[in-house]
Amino acid sequence: MPHLPAWPVWKEAPFIRLIIPFIAGIICEWYYPLPVPAAWSLLAISSLALWLFSFIPLSYQYRTQWWNGLWLHSILFITGYLLIYYKDVRHHNNCITRQYIAGNAVLVTIEEPLSEKDQSFKAVASVQAVFSDHSVHSARGNILLYFHKDSTSLHLQYGTQLILYKKLLPVKNTGNPGSFDYQRYCIFQGILYQVYLKQGEYMALKIKNESLIRKHLLSTEEKIVSILKNFIPGKKEAGLAEAMLIGYKEDLDKTLIQSYSNTGVVHIVAISGLHLALIYWLLALLCKPFRHRAFTRYVQPVIIIAGLWLFSLTTGGSPSIMRSAVMFTCVVIGSGLRRKTSLYNSLAASAFLLLCYDPFWLWDAGFQLSYTAVLSLGIFFKPIYDLLFFQNKLPDLIWKPTAVTLAAQILTAPVSIYLFHQFPNFFLLANLPAVPLSSIIIIAEIVLCVVSVIPVMATGTGHLLQQLIYWLNTYIEKIGKLPFATSNNLQINLLQLVCMYTCICAIAWWLINKKKTGVWIALTSLLVFTAVRTMVIYNAIHQKKLIIYNIPKHSAIDVIIGREYLFRGDSSLQENETVYKFYLQPCRLLHRVINPYYTGNLLVWKNFFRYGRTSFFVVDRSFEVEKPAEKIVVDILILSKNAPVLISQITDVFTCRTMVFDSSVPLWKVNKWKQECTQMGIPCHTVSEQGAFVLNLY
Repeated sequence: MPHLPAWPVWKEAPFIRLIIPFIAGIICEWYYPLPVPAAWSLLAISSLALWLFSFIPLSYQYRTQWWNGLWLHSILFITGYLLIYYKDVRHHNNCITRQYIAGNAVLVTIEEPLSEKDQSFKAVASVQAVFSDHSVHSARGNILLYFHKDSTSLHLQYGTQLILYKKLLPVKNTGNPGSFDYQRYCIFQGILYQVYLKQGEYMALKIKNESLIRKHLLSTEEKIVSILKNFIPGKKEAGLAEAMLIGYKEDLDKTLIQSYSNTGVVHIVAISGLHLALIYWLLALLCKPFRHRAFTRYVQPVIIIAGLWLFSLTTGGSPSIMRSAVMFTCVVIGSGLRRKTSLYNSLAASAFLLLCYDPFWLWDAGFQLSYTAVLSLGIFFKPIYDLLFFQNKLPDLIWKPTAVTLAAQILTAPVSIYLFHQFPNFFLLANLPAVPLSSIIIIAEIVLCVVSVIPVMATGTGHLLQQLIYWLNTYIEKIGKLPFATSNNLQINLLQLVCMYTCICAIAWWLINKKKTGVWIALTSLLVFTAVRTMVIYNAIHQKKLIIYNIPKHSAIDVIIGREYLFRGDSSLQENETVYKFYLQPCRLLHRVINPYYTGNLLVWKNFFRYGRTSFFVVDRSFEVEKPAEKIVVDILILSKNAPVLISQITDVFTCRTMVFDSSVPLWKVNKWKQECTQMGIPCHTVSEQGAFVLNLY
């Protein structure tokens, strides 16, 4: 592995100069969009200027070469800008959002095998056409389909064409503060609508619309999953085997995957460069005889590249595996041409190619983590490994993977904390045995697929795999249960993330290249990090908020006072770890709350709450209508749990500023209450439609 390159880094890796303005253009279009005609004009001007620059005398070109760089960077910036603009299906004239009107029928094609959920089947479908007024309009975009579990939906599969009659609903966020941006995630995949379908709300056509290549890949995946299920005893072990080999996660145990995440070895489960490195090693081993003959020398790289891409496509083509495939392809080609390539240049080149294919991968967590991991290895492995020298091979055999694990963690830790708000304290203890054992398991799984035609050998291999996976699972689960195994509830913002990377890079620059300036940069970044954290904590101490969460079919309210909170709602939400982490935890992390709230300055009496000058009342099933002598004045009325009341009955008791219908109220009741509020001129907020309700208390 190479050490930290000498400055400037683009002397060794010129692709870095190309990818920086390219990424800047992608980010600019998403967050600060410019008029597209202006972007095309700038591209034309920059291209013309670059072309004209080539005609001026060479001596003048040398003195003003920065102009050449300026126009080139401008072209790359606009290229990134236009790529993401046209990749976004919403900007196309035939996008479904421009063609569809409620009541229209829609022709779609199911693009993947149906996955089974607790109460439905789920699949992504691509839109082909919209039917309206006896005419057909071509349309583009994807839709999330949820099918009621019945005999009809069981026969649906990839390539099936459907005509949908039910009204499509736009994909929306919950609106809960700090929650995952699900709407953006769907937009990145071209998904703009969703619909829940029962029998009679759609019609399956006999003609299928399928790609032969896609069909073959799905068929191969299905056969591999079938082999693993048939020959590996134990549902938990077979589920992990499927995920490790081909990325099939439908049978993964949720508790088990949480243990892998908490111990910092979830990369074993996710298809990544580790898996492709093993495939590369196996293919290189098989093709070794070709290297010694002149006329077959070029067969080796062709076989290796074909094998790598076939494996990548079979596993679904995730960003991490595609990145690795592109990188290994560059390495194989360079090796075939007898040229030594720079790791940093290969990284930048592969990222550039992948972002040209799909610029939305820039926001993908796997994409970010895989690049930071490989870059971290390239920079820090050799300096860490050189810290200790062992003449005996056994200690060196232990120290080398230790150095690899430590090196990979340096640059992945900040982005991991930023995205997942936790850090695995025992990552080294978990990775050292898990990585080699998982490598053995993957190789054994490949062997199982090869010998599956011989039942006796396949059965023996399957039982061996079951035992190996059981040992791996048991070890990881025990590490995850150790005290202080994971540091949870870590929260940093984007500026703090930048400060962390600045500090790491500055210290590395100081230690490796002996530059004292690195010390001052590191100290400055730490100072900024501390100042930002101090300001955030100060704001958190003085915050006072009412938050009514958008959690389907549930009631959930947080009253946040400083860094403490009072929860009112369904107790099951805090007891269910998965639901809690998805809905409640992100908001509490964002607001830096750490403890349940003692009532103190918050007045609580049954369903009535008051803090300062703000009051609110919860109307639920326990509410009894008793007209008082004088109306009760409150700021917010929260209607919950399908309360058996009319708005007119409530207004006989209360005078309020706003009514809020929480997400536990069924839609038919919400529509009825909204109609009453409109007639009476009362402002209302529907949590299930408009997102979480957030109010600053004063």
